[in-house]
Amino acid sequence: MLINCVAYQHGAKLADIDVDSISDYIARPDCFVWVALSDPEPEELAMMQSEFGLHELAVEDASHGHQRPKIEEYGDSLFVVMHLVEPISATADSEATFNVGEVDVFVGLNYVLSVRSRSRSGFLGVRERCEREPELLRNGSGFVLYALMDAVVDRYFPVIDALEVELEEVEQQIFSQGEPRASIKRLYELKQRAMVLKHAVAPLLEGAGKLHGGRVPQICAGSQEYFRDVVDHLSRINGSIESIRDTISTAVHVNLSMVTISDGEVTKRLAAWASIFAVCTAFAGIWGMNFEAMPELKWRYGYLMALGLIAATCGVLYWRFRKAGWL
Repeated sequence: MLINCVAYQHGAKLADIDVDSISDYIARPDCFVWVALSDPEPEELAMMQSEFGLHELAVEDASHGHQRPKIEEYGDSLFVVMHLVEPISATADSEATFNVGEVDVFVGLNYVLSVRSRSRSGFLGVRERCEREPELLRNGSGFVLYALMDAVVDRYFPVIDALEVELEEVEQQIFSQGEPRASIKRLYELKQRAMVLKHAVAPLLEGAGKLHGGRVPQICAGSQEYFRDVVDHLSRINGSIESIRDTISTAVHVNLSMVTISDGEVTKRLAAWASIFAVCTAFAGIWGMNFEAMPELKWRYGYLMALGLIAATCGVLYWRFRKAGWL
């Protein structure tokens, strides 16, 4: 579906144009066309390939979708794949998870084509931002690519914040009375979501490094400092993800240690009570043998003495175990 198709010249908007007029505008000097598509049909991509002269391998990747984030050069053009990670709220039947969309950006000296798939979050704000900065928009398609990348990367920060908040909640739950199995389950679900974000950020960080410093594509020559800012943001996000993963691993070990400690406490209590009842059983077994020569059998106070001795011994054992922290 076509979202918009706009021609720009010298950093200013010329007009909203028809698809059939694209080739006329890109032939003008200092003019470029910015087209946005959402979940396009194969026929729409084929039309754009014809208008812009897109490389067939890049078009094939955009058609199939589910690509790894990357930045590839095809002659004097670029093909950029980025993932859109959007949180999905938890329901009564399922935990919170992510919807992973994709935006493929074709960039040439006189055109930008963005193809958004499996995502409801558009980039109208990006276009408005660029049009408010005509001096920067004079840099052409390279600045538009930066603006799109910056918008995608900025959407990762709220995701990181949500993961960190949830991780803090799970850490507090570990040290409270509750189901340890539930805590470990939440931690592993959190780790899976962190890995989804990791798969979106790490490859893009690697590719974005090609857009500033050293040899850069001609398209990006006037916007290197802006792409360096994108790389800095990606580096921060990547570092936060690594920190979250390390914290999750530590939390899992702590949770398992808490389970082991809890099991040890239960075992000590059981062992203490078993020892106390073993003493009762031993005394009862000895005096219950009913031998004729046992002096206590004929004694008038023998029964009371036996009960008193058993109670006293059990009391001493209970006091010692309580003092040792076993009860």
